[in-house]
Amino acid sequence: MAVYTDIAEDDLKWFLTEYDAGSLLSYKGIAEGVENSNFLLHTSKEPLILTLYEKRVEKSDLPFFLGLMQHLAARGLSCPLPLPRRDGALLGSLSGRPAALISFLEGMWLRKPEAKHCREVGRALAQMHVAGAGFELKRPNALSLDGWRTLWEKSEARADEVEPGLQDEIRSELDFLAAAWPKGLPAGVIHADLFPDNVFFLGDQLSGLIDFYFACNDLLAYDVSICLNAWCFEKDGAYNITKGTAMLEGYQSVRPLSSEEIAALPVLSRGSALRFFLTRLYDWLTTPEGAMVTKKDPLEYLRKLRFHRQVVSPAEYGLSL
Repeated sequence: MAVYTDIAEDDLKWFLTEYDAGSLLSYKGIAEGVENSNFLLHTSKEPLILTLYEKRVEKSDLPFFLGLMQHLAARGLSCPLPLPRRDGALLGSLSGRPAALISFLEGMWLRKPEAKHCREVGRALAQMHVAGAGFELKRPNALSLDGWRTLWEKSEARADEVEPGLQDEIRSELDFLAAAWPKGLPAGVIHADLFPDNVFFLGDQLSGLIDFYFACNDLLAYDVSICLNAWCFEKDGAYNITKGTAMLEGYQSVRPLSSEEIAALPVLSRGSALRFFLTRLYDWLTTPEGAMVTKKDPLEYLRKLRFHRQVVSPAEYGLSL
């Protein structure tokens, strides 16, 4: 979540008249994240999240994202729901951007998750993978192998400004992943961005998953690798095998991984680390001054990528083989 586009109060009040959402009491921008402009609204009926979809998000993808939330919620997954307008549409327009109102999910994200929280995240991720079965709309992962090369081309010329030698290292990594990327593993709808700030807890109880705007169809185990990278490393860069074990046990309590998925986990983890390194690198180099957005250090994910290169066995992630 972030704020790139500001909104005028009068425009917002007019926008709300197209919904059965009550009258506006207050609103404020939400600075976390990097993709869309988000605001917390308090109305006379209920708190809501307003999302303005920025240029990186294709308008043609929005029916997938909004429909997926409806599909998952109908199958028991706790996630926000888009509110329909009075005319039944899920999407409106505000400040020159496509916009949607989303239900407010109680809870808060954890700044210092523990192993018990990682176990709940693993379980919830597997529940989402199971619940996603049968969702009819499809969306390819635009940030997979081909997308990584395209994104890299936008940053390659300046990469060595961030760390000397990056150009050669990332070129080599892209070549390796293109040759080694697994095929034929179980696939379906994945979240693709299940970081701690996209998972809400009430105490130690997971209350829901949010921010489905990277969701797509891809390998389910790739989603697992994204979560290992996002949840199971400490601030000093060390992999916490206790957290990894808990997350993988939680996941497999709902959907056991196949032997092929387990064997592929080191390569998938390298790929997911590279994916977030590349988007962070691009944002680091191009985010305009003054944007109400928290830029994230790309080198954090470069260090994770280097860790995965040294992994000899999937057991190093905490799997029982």
